[in-house]
Amino acid sequence: MDNKKLLVLSDSHGGITLFKAALSWAKKHTPPEGAISAAVFLGDGISDIQAASDAAGFDSNWIIVRGNNDYSFSINNNSSLQDSAVFDFGGHCFYACHGHRHNLYGGYHTLISAAKSSKADVALFGHSHTPFYKKADGVSLVNPGSVSRPRSKAGATFAVIECPEGKPVKVEFFNVGTKGEIAPVKI
Repeated sequence: MDNKKLLVLSDSHGGITLFKAALSWAKKHTPPEGAISAAVFLGDGISDIQAASDAAGFDSNWIIVRGNNDYSFSINNNSSLQDSAVFDFGGHCFYACHGHRHNLYGGYHTLISAAKSSKADVALFGHSHTPFYKKADGVSLVNPGSVSRPRSKAGATFAVIECPEGKPVKVEFFNVGTKGEIAPVKI
């Protein structure tokens, strides 16, 4: 059985150009050619998803959560978007949130607690605009960084999570260059 891969993006804040570049790259890595079979957006730019997807020709099953700057937006007139989501993918349980309600600047305790309460083994979050990966207290914590407004030397980033069934997830980060070029980056 092939490993499933999950595309994870966050914090576009109106920056369609680099978002589109990331989705154009992902389109080349979706079935039948590749292994990316779903996408997650972790807030602060949900109004950018449709425009970037259309421009890139990227069609995917999206899991979307609201960020602290998304409360006046909806997608396809769906105003019922939540602050968090729990979903199963590739044999793993994911807890997804923007992160602004989890006191991230004070540590990851409330995020880990929320993930564990949801029976998740992976917690996805954004908000800090900084890519991050760490395993803590049995939970893999993943922040893809910002796809258009980075706050780290890694630049604009997104993540791809490989989900081998029965094994820990594998997280890869990618930089989106100013001209739309995509390159792996170590975090």
